[in-house]
Amino acid sequence: MAMTVHVDIVSAEEQIFSGLAEFVVLPGESGELGILPGHMPLMTRIRPGAVRVKQANSTEEELVFVAGGLLEVQPGRVTVLADTAIRGKDLDEAKALDAKRKAEEALASKSAQIDYAKAQAELAEAIAQIHAIHQLRKQTH
Repeated sequence: MAMTVHVDIVSAEEQIFSGLAEFVVLPGESGELGILPGHMPLMTRIRPGAVRVKQANSTEEELVFVAGGLLEVQPGRVTVLADTAIRGKDLDEAKALDAKRKAEEALASKSAQIDYAKAQAELAEAIAQIHAIHQLRKQTH
């Protein structure tokens, strides 16, 4: 039997995932992080992107899109506190593409009314969501 670690992925609205996993991969502040059982304690911010959880005793990986948040790794436990979290199967590509288009239009606008930091964050989130959808499609094919 493979070694496991307990993983919780939660957002402000709900608990998205809770269970045993063989590993977790997610977008850390400084790059992609891989967390295996026995990983040293760690706390870091996470960027928008896909969290992949290899569930114990399964060939399946759970994919969850997160729009930033915090990662805490403790002995035997990994906790992802996401600003926003969406199960991979619930991601909507049309909605993400529309959000990307709107953010790009806002950034291209020369209006003084635009909050460029907010538009850039929305664009980064939409691109990360589209990337997560493509990752999920690769898994299922």
